[in-house]
Amino acid sequence: MKRIGIIGAGRFGMALAETLANADAEVILIDRNRPAMQSASEFATALQGDATQPHVLEEAGFGECDLVVVAIGSNIEASMMATANCKELGVPNVVAKATSELHGKILRRIGADSVVYPDRDSAHRLARAIANRDIVDFLEVSEGYSIAEIAVPEDVRGKTLAEADLRKGAGLTVLCIRRADPSNPSKPRKAVIPKVTDILQSDDRLIVFGETKKIDSLG
Repeated sequence: MKRIGIIGAGRFGMALAETLANADAEVILIDRNRPAMQSASEFATALQGDATQPHVLEEAGFGECDLVVVAIGSNIEASMMATANCKELGVPNVVAKATSELHGKILRRIGADSVVYPDRDSAHRLARAIANRDIVDFLEVSEGYSIAEIAVPEDVRGKTLAEADLRKGAGLTVLCIRRADPSNPSKPRKAVIPKVTDILQSDDRLIVFGETKKIDSLG
């Protein structure tokens, strides 16, 4: 079970926390607002506290989280401090909410691993991506159909695209393969237009299109 920390209990943070809790994630939510925390206690470990104070996050257990979402929007200074505090605690993946491009650039500069520019609907999409261990990016393009970036399923690793036959086996169409440079893994992944003879490597990422429920089932 993933342990997810969420800082900020506004509309986005609350929607994210509730959706993740419904997906059986362990959720820790912190905010200064006592009434919001009382409401959130029905589905999460809800704590009243100031996330700009490093010791508050440490005592709340945020340092042991697999991922933390900084869902503070309007108070840019607080979102920056909370993001920096999480990275200082050693959180491996920090997703931060930004209200503008400049805000996003600053958050990345101080350590955010990902930046989102969300509304309430995208909170549910982000929760789906976090809860499903194999989906690293997700976009619902129409009712019931989505494009997602997924890890290569274990049972087809080392097979050619033709042998894997994900269209028949999983109902998914592979649009693109994102492949790391073996000589320099830190470089951005290269996008490869797939051919049926391409061998699927264990660390590849696949951009796929298909029914949302079939993509979800991969998790």
